[in-house]
Amino acid sequence: MKLETERLALKEIHENHVEDILKIRSNEVINRFVKRNSPKNNYDALQFILTIKERTRNNQTYYWGISLKDHPNLIGTICLWNFSEDRKTAEVGYEMLPDYHGQGLMSEALKAVLNYGFNELRLQEILAFTNRFNENSKKLLLRHGFVLEEDRKDEGFPDNLVFSLK
Repeated sequence: MKLETERLALKEIHENHVEDILKIRSNEVINRFVKRNSPKNNYDALQFILTIKERTRNNQTYYWGISLKDHPNLIGTICLWNFSEDRKTAEVGYEMLPDYHGQGLMSEALKAVLNYGFNELRLQEILAFTNRFNENSKKLLLRHGFVLEEDRKDEGFPDNLVFSLK
């Protein structure tokens, strides 16, 4: 399930990524736009990793840690999850530490995951939900051909916009 781009390795997360996952998922800048229970300590991060590993084994999610090639530390994550019953639609989710924003790295990762989703998993549509105030995320999605679905709502998250790519 490992994917590579020019500068990145997208790889399965393991227990040895606990500190990286804690750093990413508890980052205040990232969490400004994401409503979730952030890990408070290594134990919480480990529980998250174990949950993801189980969901990956059950084909409920495809989840990659993002690192610079030849670097073990994760700088972000990206996933395909929330599959429709017929497995033709999935949602993409992503996050990256702020020190790596603005370098085109998430664009590289997203391109690889979209390619995997459409060509390997044979998805017909990939959805993305992003906070209406997250300008960088909206620009990223539009740059990759996603279209704002103005009529669609993200139930329970009124600040989110729904984008789709077919």
